[in-house]
Amino acid sequence: MRARTDFRALTALAALAALLGAGCVTTATRLEREQKTKQARSHLDLGVDHLANGRTALGLRDLLRAEQLDPDNPQTHYALGVAFQRKGKLDQAVGHLRRALEIHPDHHEVRLHLSALYSHLGRYDEAIIEAELLFEDPTFLGPWRALTQRGWAHYKLGHVADARRDLQLAYEYANGQYWKTLLNLGILEHEDGHRLEAIDLFQGVLTLEPGPSAEAEANYRLAEIYISLGKRDRAMNHLMAAVAQTPGGRWGKKSEEYLKRLR
Repeated sequence: MRARTDFRALTALAALAALLGAGCVTTATRLEREQKTKQARSHLDLGVDHLANGRTALGLRDLLRAEQLDPDNPQTHYALGVAFQRKGKLDQAVGHLRRALEIHPDHHEVRLHLSALYSHLGRYDEAIIEAELLFEDPTFLGPWRALTQRGWAHYKLGHVADARRDLQLAYEYANGQYWKTLLNLGILEHEDGHRLEAIDLFQGVLTLEPGPSAEAEANYRLAEIYISLGKRDRAMNHLMAAVAQTPGGRWGKKSEEYLKRLR
C-alpha cells in the first residue's frame, strides 16, 4: 500500500514539474517576443527619422530590420512603401502599402498614399477605387483629400466632367484651403480657357504656401497664362520665382528654359 502511495506522489510531482517547465518555456517565449517587438520598434523609429531627414538608404536598412523582427506592423510597411518609392522601386512600394492595408484596413493615410502612387504609375482606375473607399468612410477626416485624388485620376482618364465635379466638391469641403484642390482646379480652368479663374486659383496656392515644389508649379502655370495675356514682365517674375524655389527641380528647370526663350 505504501509503495502505491509513493508511486502516486512521484507521478504528481512529475506532472507538476512538467507543468512548471511548460510555464517557463511559455514565459521565455513571451519575453523573447516582447524583446523582438521592442527592437523592431527601435528600428522603425530610427528608419522613420532617417526618412524624415532625407537619409533614404539608411532608413531602408533600419526598416527592413524592423520588418524582420515584427513582420505584421502596418506602420513598418507604410514606411517601407515610402522608402521604396523614394528609391524608385515602385512595385515594391505598392506591395508594402497593400500589405499595410491587409493588416490594418482602416489606415487612412496609407490608402490615400496608395491612391496617389497608383496615379503616379498611370493606374488611374485603381487610384479611383482607393479614393472612393476613403471618401465613403465616415471616419476619414479629410474627405476633400480623397475627392481631390479621385478628381485628378478622372482628369487623367479624360473624364473632365467627373473631375470637375469632384474638385469643386473638394473645394467646398475644404473651404478653398486645400492647395492640391486649387492647383488641379486651376489646371482644369486654364485648359477650358477660363484664364482669370485659373489665375485666382493658382494665386490661392501661393497664398497657402504649400512648399517649394507646389509653389514653383503654380508660378510656372501663372507665367504661362500671363504670356497668353501678353503680360511678359509678370510672366518673367513668376518664372524667376519658380527657379529660385526649386533650382534643381522639375518646375525650376522648366521655368529656366522658358526664361531663356523669353530673353
